[in-house]
Amino acid sequence: MDSVSRLRTVVATRYVTPLREGGSLPGLVEADDLGMYVLKFRGAGQGLKALVAEVIVGELARRLGFRVPEIVLVELDPQLSKAEPDEEIQDLLNASGGVNLGLDYLPGSFDFNPRVRDPGADLAARLLWFDALVLNVDRSWRNPNMLLWHREVWLIDHGASLYFHHRWGPGWAPAPEYRYDAAEHVMLPVAGDVAAADRALRPLVTGDVLDEVLALVPDEWLGAEPAFGSPAGTRAAYRAFFESRLGRADVWVPALEEARAARV
Repeated sequence: MDSVSRLRTVVATRYVTPLREGGSLPGLVEADDLGMYVLKFRGAGQGLKALVAEVIVGELARRLGFRVPEIVLVELDPQLSKAEPDEEIQDLLNASGGVNLGLDYLPGSFDFNPRVRDPGADLAARLLWFDALVLNVDRSWRNPNMLLWHREVWLIDHGASLYFHHRWGPGWAPAPEYRYDAAEHVMLPVAGDVAAADRALRPLVTGDVLDEVLALVPDEWLGAEPAFGSPAGTRAAYRAFFESRLGRADVWVPALEEARAARV
């Protein structure tokens, strides 16, 4: 799927079934375009910041050449809860009226495990680099968050990335360093040259690309952050993080190489 200039908006017309593999209890819904989407609820325990991370990280990954299911905005009417017998799901639907996040459902896909099928050293190194950039702490061998579909690897579930935004407050500024432990990253045992991945990918994360990706996040989701006063201020904070993180790549990329060498 190609990059898009804005996220499509669809309207959920039917709640199909819960997907209980995820901690946030995502669900499968049908929309007014007759498509099927994995719905991430704004009323789930992780809140709007998880949806923001899904958009920023998923769309940045797409622009760096990774395969990511199409991300859409899903308008949800809480009235859909009336047809749902499960009280937990009723509560979730009732708490999630408005704009939610959906990912194109990939029928017939299944969990990808690089221990079973070699993803290739280059893809593994690039994904290890990317997850370190966005502080994705949720791609371990226990929970790879990758799907195999039509013999290609697709990335899903980025809501745990950008963990720093859960600690925002007055006077926030990017930290000089961020803790990122790659020891259990699912791609570490099969990754190739991470320094080469850095040379290939870092120049692609330009200011224009960051602005394009950040513009895809609904103002409504960013306006809920009081630390910066406006959606524009919140976008500027995310951009400041990325600029700082990229500027310190000379610290965390060698750390990834050391972790990789220790596993070889």
